[in-house]
Amino acid sequence: MSAQKSKSMVRIARERGDEEHVEPLDLGIRVRELRKAHGWTLEQAAKQAGLARSTLSKIENGQMSPTYEALKKLAVGLEISVPQLFTAAKKDQVLGRMSVVKTGEGVHQATTTYEHELLAESLRKKTMLPYRARVRARAIDEFDGWVRHDGEEFLYVLTGVIRLYTEFYEPVEMRRGDSAYYDGAMGHNVVSVSDEDATILWVTSLT
Repeated sequence: MSAQKSKSMVRIARERGDEEHVEPLDLGIRVRELRKAHGWTLEQAAKQAGLARSTLSKIENGQMSPTYEALKKLAVGLEISVPQLFTAAKKDQVLGRMSVVKTGEGVHQATTTYEHELLAESLRKKTMLPYRARVRARAIDEFDGWVRHDGEEFLYVLTGVIRLYTEFYEPVEMRRGDSAYYDGAMGHNVVSVSDEDATILWVTSLT
């Protein structure tokens, strides 16, 4: 895969996430949502947090700004960290979603150096881009430069033998079961050094 092709594939996956407008967090609403997620009444949540019921009620209704000590008690009572009090859950987040892709049923994208099979393509707003790749390249000079992209990347060898070239490290030979985790912004390319085309699993972060 050329550097341009790799950038294009990752960019498209990110764009399919459809960037959302982030609204200011309402702490009171956030606390109420967390309390209800536990199935607690005001009295039960207040007891868990060691706060007066009236105090918790005022926080939820935006009638008072809690002190840091009160925030710490809230976090402990709700079994989360203080920063999580200020991290809103995504409105469109669906817990338990799943995508099953049978062998050969992924979305195929072929280049002169790789043949990719994109996995879980039906899921939108993913934070990872998983794909299986057949490595056609046999020499580093088959590439027109380093592949670079944002995020981190995980590589796992499925079959054959590969050589992983990176910008800041010596080339490393990898066989079935070997894996590597690296920064995507660091230049990298993979070639097959076995008689047959090697196959690898790649997982690229999209955040």
